[in-house]
Amino acid sequence: MESFRDQLNNQFQLPLQNPVLVFALILLLILLAPIVFRRFKVPGIIGLILAGVVVGPHGMNLLARNSAIDLFSTIGLLYIMFIAGLELEIHEFRRNRYHSLGFGFLTFFMPLILGFPACYYILGYDFTASLLTASIFSTQTMVAYPIVTKFGISKNKAVAVTVGGTIITDTAVLLLLAIITGTHTGNLPVGFWVRIIVGMIILLFVLFIIMPRVAKWFFIRLEGEKSSHYVFVLAIVFLAAFCAQLAGLEPIIGAFIAGLALNRLVPQSSMLMNRIQFVGNALFIPFFLISVGMLVDLRVLNNGPRAIWVAFVLTVVALVGKYVAARTTRQIFGYSKAQGLLIFGLSSSHAAATMAVILVGFKAGIIDENILNGTIILILVTCLVASFATERAAKKIVISEESIDKIQEEESAQPESILIPVANFDHLEGLMEFTHFIRDKKSDNPVWVLSVVDEEGDAESKLNRVRNNLTKLVHGFTLPDAKIETLVVADQNVPAGINRISRDLDVQTIILGWPMKETFTDLIFGHKTEHILETSEKCIMVCKLVHPLIAYKRIVLFCPPLSELEQGFDYQVKKVLILSNELNMSIHLYANAKTREQVLNIISKTSYLPVIRDFDSRKWEYFNLFLQRSSSEDIIFIFSGRKGSLSYHPYMDHLVDRVNAHCTGQMVILVHSAVNLGDDKYDKYRDFSSEPLTRSMETFERIQRGLGKMIHKAE
Repeated sequence: MESFRDQLNNQFQLPLQNPVLVFALILLLILLAPIVFRRFKVPGIIGLILAGVVVGPHGMNLLARNSAIDLFSTIGLLYIMFIAGLELEIHEFRRNRYHSLGFGFLTFFMPLILGFPACYYILGYDFTASLLTASIFSTQTMVAYPIVTKFGISKNKAVAVTVGGTIITDTAVLLLLAIITGTHTGNLPVGFWVRIIVGMIILLFVLFIIMPRVAKWFFIRLEGEKSSHYVFVLAIVFLAAFCAQLAGLEPIIGAFIAGLALNRLVPQSSMLMNRIQFVGNALFIPFFLISVGMLVDLRVLNNGPRAIWVAFVLTVVALVGKYVAARTTRQIFGYSKAQGLLIFGLSSSHAAATMAVILVGFKAGIIDENILNGTIILILVTCLVASFATERAAKKIVISEESIDKIQEEESAQPESILIPVANFDHLEGLMEFTHFIRDKKSDNPVWVLSVVDEEGDAESKLNRVRNNLTKLVHGFTLPDAKIETLVVADQNVPAGINRISRDLDVQTIILGWPMKETFTDLIFGHKTEHILETSEKCIMVCKLVHPLIAYKRIVLFCPPLSELEQGFDYQVKKVLILSNELNMSIHLYANAKTREQVLNIISKTSYLPVIRDFDSRKWEYFNLFLQRSSSEDIIFIFSGRKGSLSYHPYMDHLVDRVNAHCTGQMVILVHSAVNLGDDKYDKYRDFSSEPLTRSMETFERIQRGLGKMIHKAE
């Protein structure tokens, strides 16, 4: 019988073989390495890479590269590229596509031009070996991308340019590798090019045409299955990577394109994006960084002066080539110094693609062992330099954005607070999703969910029952970076209760669901929504929710004449901009010249740069036509003035009925500006106004409309 000591010896035999122990060790490294190295002001990414060096086969030999390590490492690399595509600002990417092409050209040719003479003349290698070795200087693996995510600058145009350049240069290097190896072996078939071109066309068609439609159908059909959404997205990423491999391309290209294709369907602040980032940053990406460190063998420095010299030349040329490319890009396209440093930091690290190219060249007999060992040192040094440079640049960009990226708003510096009164709990999830996307992410105030119970009858039992139901529902609607508070009160009048609570909590915005079907009482006395509008001074948004937000393709903003003079106009426009930015949607603006000028002026003071399409809107008579021509894939914002306000027009009456008649599939948001109702000491004199006459006329209109409906149904 095997003794306990023998069992221990078997379990702890190096390298470790027990999968449970191996996984536990890697998790401890992921947990402790960043914490320890941050104490010495070293980026956490460097800590993970150095931890891989220490425990790897060329260090303490605690871990060996096996199929499990390679699997998690591959997942981590694909995850980095997928998140890069998912977080990319599509409008910014399209706007700066020529910058990406320019940087891709520079970051491929500059290192190649500098590297070939260095390998040919300084190191003394032949033409083929020098060209292949120089090509590794053009590769780049965005090892430092998690730093960009951590600092929240993934939408900066310098990041978009670097990501685009990475795809271009890595693809060009792999094509060059195929040409070099094919020429070396004397076998470069025509079918190679046919496979690349045809495969790329099919891949783009599947990922940009078919897959978004399938994903949209899946997300809408299984709206409540949130965990299934994550598994579905993960499956799409790896299928795309595999399809890219079949097409003769690198899997990272497929993962990146999958991120681009799903970009609009996975909003930045959604729970799905939160899950994707959490799992990647907590597990897969650190796994990849540790595996990069496991490639490094510092013992190659003991192989004599030739090995040290080769490693030194390769490392210096690789860093200088990327620096020159980044510096040239900054000067040509007019980026700031911090953005230039960020481009250099993201593009200067070499890892996966570099190792793949060198291993192919080594197995083909094109390069010798000194180049192979020198490349391993190059990987370590460039990853360290890239991490330091990226973190330094990210800090500078965040500081500069905090000083200049401020919108000049009319409201005070008080943090935003939002109230969601809810009567029909079936609409609560949609209202909370919309609220989460438009809310100010810098506000620490909670989102308040309110239910007002009628005081008649057994009010106490009603309160307890509604409070329990509401708490259960809200508990399942956890929102990233947002605190949700529930409140259930009793009141004889529901609109009065909502207004009282909104004043007590000092909220800025009230978000209401769409008015239900009219009852006979509503025909005489009006909707509850109308009563809230008449008695509340808050900004009020009335939301007609049909499908999840990802089901729509564009935002349509209708601003009536003089709406730019209403209180809180800047605040309302900013909410539209935030939603456009979250969903990567263009904005179709319907407004006259003066209002449009003010909207564009507000946009210029923010960091949001949506695609704006202008449509002149001068005559209110065209409003019904505007609603009829809207698409079922539109999110329509209508800025509606209240009675007596500057922008009020009779066409705003009965907006709910008009929307119900013309907009069946559209999502419609009626935005009513905040108003000043005056001092409370004048409340007792409000009866002496023309309002009773106006209300009487409206009541007659409602009764007439209701009778017309009844007669129509009878017929």
